[in-house]
Amino acid sequence: MTSPEPTPDAKTAPPRSPAARAPGAADLVITGCTALVHDEREQIGFVEDATIVVRDGRIATITGGPPDPHAAGPDRPPVPVDLAGAEHIDARGQVAMPGLVNCHTHTPMVTLRGIAEDLPIDEWFNDIVWPIESNLQERDIELGARLACAEMIRGGVTCFADHYFSMDTVAAVTAESGLRANLGQAFFSSQGTEGREQSLDFALRHRDTADGRITTSLAPHAPYTVDDADLAATAALAREHGLLVHLHAAENRDQTDASLARHGRTPIEILAGAGLLDTDLLLAHGTGIVERDLPLLARATGRIGVASAPRGYLKFAWPTTTPVRALRELGIPVGLATDGAASNNSLDVWESMALTALAQKFTEADPRRLTSRQALHHATLQSARAVGLGERIGSLAPGRSADIVLVDLSGPHTQPVHDLAATLVHSARSGDVRTTIVDGRILMRDRELLTLDVPSVVREMNERMPALVDRAHGGRIQRYET
Repeated sequence: MTSPEPTPDAKTAPPRSPAARAPGAADLVITGCTALVHDEREQIGFVEDATIVVRDGRIATITGGPPDPHAAGPDRPPVPVDLAGAEHIDARGQVAMPGLVNCHTHTPMVTLRGIAEDLPIDEWFNDIVWPIESNLQERDIELGARLACAEMIRGGVTCFADHYFSMDTVAAVTAESGLRANLGQAFFSSQGTEGREQSLDFALRHRDTADGRITTSLAPHAPYTVDDADLAATAALAREHGLLVHLHAAENRDQTDASLARHGRTPIEILAGAGLLDTDLLLAHGTGIVERDLPLLARATGRIGVASAPRGYLKFAWPTTTPVRALRELGIPVGLATDGAASNNSLDVWESMALTALAQKFTEADPRRLTSRQALHHATLQSARAVGLGERIGSLAPGRSADIVLVDLSGPHTQPVHDLAATLVHSARSGDVRTTIVDGRILMRDRELLTLDVPSVVREMNERMPALVDRAHGGRIQRYET
């Protein structure tokens, strides 16, 4: 395969504006790839020798064979597209996929990667992570977000849902990086009403910014750190302003058992009592969801999604994982996630896809669950729906945002290819992603990052480490008591 010449740095050569192009002109044409698509029943399929034409940040056409400037797919009328002057990518030997979505993470926590290992979760939080997080300065947040965005771009992630503090800073980094994100300013009830007000203020100020790439949510931390009154107030604000609510809930079985012992209700029952199941809701983890929760989730009138990050559950030795089959049967999308790099050690959604499939096979004691094609569905459309963007991203189709990754399967670990879906899920790695595109803008081409400078970030981050990891002050931002 002939590699195309790299493009100039995106910071010095921004994409051409629509005004600079003739009406109907394409921005980008990708040729020769195998495209992962969804049919009318949402089954995963592959189009050989595909051409993808991008115009104004959206997919204009996707066809098999040589470029056809008039083809728009079987369900859409032809739309003439001028291919002259468009940037071209020769993607022969590569698979074009919808960009992956990291449905729940804490990007600045890459600064704590590997700082607290081989510990149960209460010691992990109380003795190390929450004391160190009390040291975080705005510059630490910025550097962590930059490194996280770079890692995700290199791993084929085009959208992430972040739940953390100092989110104005994260929003600025996200906008500069070119990624898509749903961002929420986290809060505890220990902050009083100020925390909830700050979360709402952030959500309203940043909603649909960065040319629409940033959406926002309200972000109460969890039912064990946010009381019933604050949860109910959050539900009311979400309905009033049409906002997603993103929080941790039923993270593990111990939390569910502790909630039952203390309150006589599961975490999901607490959310239902607060009215949160009647809002659009993104639940992080859900490994503590039990049988009595399922009828409540089935009756929910809001759009519910669950984010699953299996690597962390294995590290913390939790006895259960996200009940994917039960949630699928209720029509609840389960998206893939990494959680923060302090617990997961990476932001590799590719790994989350493989581990989700394997964990479900083990949990269900059935090798037929989860199939590779089902895992790809979770990584694409279900993840997009979980973060409230199911109408915009998650599939390669005319009218969808051009969030596309190109994956090189020529390596020895991915050959030969007998089953392309299985190769993508169980053999390919994040390092096989060659090119990452968001809204039609190339953020990485042939493994070269075009929007972020990693070496300078790492140098400054390491200089700041001694002050950041100091725990001599004896304080912490919160106490973990479920």
